[in-house]
Amino acid sequence: MCGFVGYVGLTNAEPISLGVFSSMNDVISHRGPDGEGFAFFGKYSDQDILNFKNQRPEALVFREPSKRTIALAHRRLSIIDLSTNALQPMQSIDKNITILFNGEIYNYQEIKAELLKKGHQFQTNHSDTEVIINAYIEWGIDCLKKFRGMFSIALWDEKKDTLWLIRDRIGIKPLYYTHQNGRVYFGSEIKAIIEDSSIKRAINHEGMYNYLSFLTVPAPQTLFENIYKLPAGHLIKIENGKFENPIEYWDVFDDVILNTSSEEIITKEVLEKLTESVNYHGVSDIPVGIFLSGGIDSSLNAALFSKIATYPVKAFSVGYENDENLKSYTNEFKYAQQAAKHANCEYYQQILTQQDFIDFLPKLIHHQDEPIGDPVCMPVYYVSKLAKENNISVCQVGEGSDELFWGYSSWKYMLRLQNLNDITIVPKGFKKLILNLLKSLGKNDTVYYEWLKRGIEGKKIFWSGAEAFTETQKNKLLSKKFIDKIQPNYSSWEIVDKHYQNFKQKATEKSNLNWMSYIDLKMRLPELLLMRVDKMSMAVSLEARVPFLDDRFVSYAMGIPTKLKTTKGESKYILKQAIKNIIPDSIIHRKKQGFDAPVYDWMMDDLGNIAREKIALFNEHTGYLNESYINTIFEKKNGKQLWFVLNLALWWEYYIFNR
Repeated sequence: MCGFVGYVGLTNAEPISLGVFSSMNDVISHRGPDGEGFAFFGKYSDQDILNFKNQRPEALVFREPSKRTIALAHRRLSIIDLSTNALQPMQSIDKNITILFNGEIYNYQEIKAELLKKGHQFQTNHSDTEVIINAYIEWGIDCLKKFRGMFSIALWDEKKDTLWLIRDRIGIKPLYYTHQNGRVYFGSEIKAIIEDSSIKRAINHEGMYNYLSFLTVPAPQTLFENIYKLPAGHLIKIENGKFENPIEYWDVFDDVILNTSSEEIITKEVLEKLTESVNYHGVSDIPVGIFLSGGIDSSLNAALFSKIATYPVKAFSVGYENDENLKSYTNEFKYAQQAAKHANCEYYQQILTQQDFIDFLPKLIHHQDEPIGDPVCMPVYYVSKLAKENNISVCQVGEGSDELFWGYSSWKYMLRLQNLNDITIVPKGFKKLILNLLKSLGKNDTVYYEWLKRGIEGKKIFWSGAEAFTETQKNKLLSKKFIDKIQPNYSSWEIVDKHYQNFKQKATEKSNLNWMSYIDLKMRLPELLLMRVDKMSMAVSLEARVPFLDDRFVSYAMGIPTKLKTTKGESKYILKQAIKNIIPDSIIHRKKQGFDAPVYDWMMDDLGNIAREKIALFNEHTGYLNESYINTIFEKKNGKQLWFVLNLALWWEYYIFNR
């Protein structure tokens, strides 16, 4: 697990300042404190490189001749092959291939064995990075089909004058890029790219509009104008100085086969395949820990991994004091402790407070890069920090299970609502009558109005598992000045509809539940949930792994018939059947709470005062919000929506206003 940054000259062959480029790598040093490396191609002089080496005597630095000007930099967090031979940027034996790699290829040993039989030679002990290089040499870009893991990759092929930028199938690892000044800049974090002052910092207005819908900006856009993120399962090919648009190499339904086996067989297979994934996610040359909330998913990770680990597994949990003022939160420590004891884990916990959150705000905004509206960023950071303080640099986490197995209580309601809307015996005219009635009663900014409106217009009711403001609410929240900056009559449905058209074409079972899983696997998981994990864990130099989102397991789970996921109306029915002898029944059948932070309660306290000040500053300088509607949100004590706007305002102040 690491971080990287780089650029390739297309029409601009002038080398970037070595001082600027080193600063670009320094700004992501938190992603890799165990070493750094640089590779320079093209017009850099030998003397410049020699001076650079003298300034960074501990870094790997090399220069290669090339007709194209390129700079590559890497920060290393040592997980697999701890030797200096595994430093990056790494080259093939003939020096034709150079790679930057962030992530893990869990099945690298199997691929290496296959490559050895084909005559490939290796310079490292057992680096998965070198396996990627040789796999590319053997199979070309089709080598991606072999990889089981999480990754973002930049691979330079000198002979073919080709740079590949690649993001893993699920989108566990981020990769950002921009095409400016005759160059393509790319990196693991936006802050590395914009460290070059020639990169303009400005708000992407369409991105801001969609952030206010989904708590994140859907790929490929970011909240920065002209800076993009590579979508999950996509790659970019830059050949002979020509930049090509992202290409999708994998979709959720590409490897899905509808499972027609019996419930008994599927129940057995679920456990077998999940156990296999947990085992793969344990591949490491250092100990692996567990984030443990006391829910089904993290408790299952702990139980399965503890069975195969050759050392006592450390488990980490954070929570809050049982304060009567925290109406939206109940502590989960007792369940986490129970799960840890059951799995024979070494257990560590920490209590968090409102002041911890306030103190953390500057770091939060710095590490997010762009707003991630989910306040769970705060506990993820602190549980990562707790693990790191106890000498753990890798942890397994539970993201993905709820999306695959119908685990959210809100999904039950949304599924019933969509099914009811699909019943054609309910006249469209009657629905319109109800819609007009709600509007006349001043209820047109409620979610009920929005859902009914979507149904009448023939749109899917479920757009995402995380929605901030409805279309009507945004029309009230945003000023005319802002609305004039986006396309007339623009709607966030345009983002959702692109995925819906793919779903209709590719889905093996076109059920409403499958749609809900699909859209969250395409949007909410990669750009919200997985990014909060990546950014907050890497902020303390810790790697997070997600066994439920192994792409083979995802393909299998998406092939389980809807009826087995919704049997008896019970959330995670088939998963619960599979694990009933693995973790205690008291955890399996407890009421779902979810990993959360009581930010919405705190917004009525000291955090609310900060929100008033920062939102006012944002609006004073941009004029993008209707002040009267903001006041209405405060009056209604809607802490959730206030947090979404505050996150936006803090990002703007840190990345735009103060620069």
